[in-house]
Amino acid sequence: MQLSDAEGPNAARGRRRELRVNDELAIRVNEITLRTSRSSGPGGQHANVTASRVEAIFDVPASQSLSETQRARVLARAGPRIVAVAQDERSQTRNRELALERLAERIALALVVPRNRRATRPSNAARARRLADKRRAAQRKLERKPPPTGDD
Repeated sequence: MQLSDAEGPNAARGRRRELRVNDELAIRVNEITLRTSRSSGPGGQHANVTASRVEAIFDVPASQSLSETQRARVLARAGPRIVAVAQDERSQTRNRELALERLAERIALALVVPRNRRATRPSNAARARRLADKRRAAQRKLERKPPPTGDD
């Protein structure tokens, strides 16, 4: 997951054009909504006046970067909107980078195809160990009982 540099007039200002999610997918940054707000928690005067918290929002159904199969998988696993928030740093620029990285991680996780589970059966040794443990537990409980009295 890395941000690729832009070509042209925005390159000098450090603007990014696309967010690289994995080897097959790069999302154009104009498909991601970035919102800023004041960060929560301590920080004194600086935190009280600076909008350093960044929220990155990716609208899955409206995306042009995702193929139909990718869109279906992300919708099924992560929902129609994927949100990543960063307020760790004092700098809005650094929080923007962190939010985009976290967004890329969430999208990458949603795109992972889960492996099919193969049904397995316990081995004979495992079955024997389980039964032996049950016998030991039953014996332990029998030993906890008080001895029989001779009044019967």
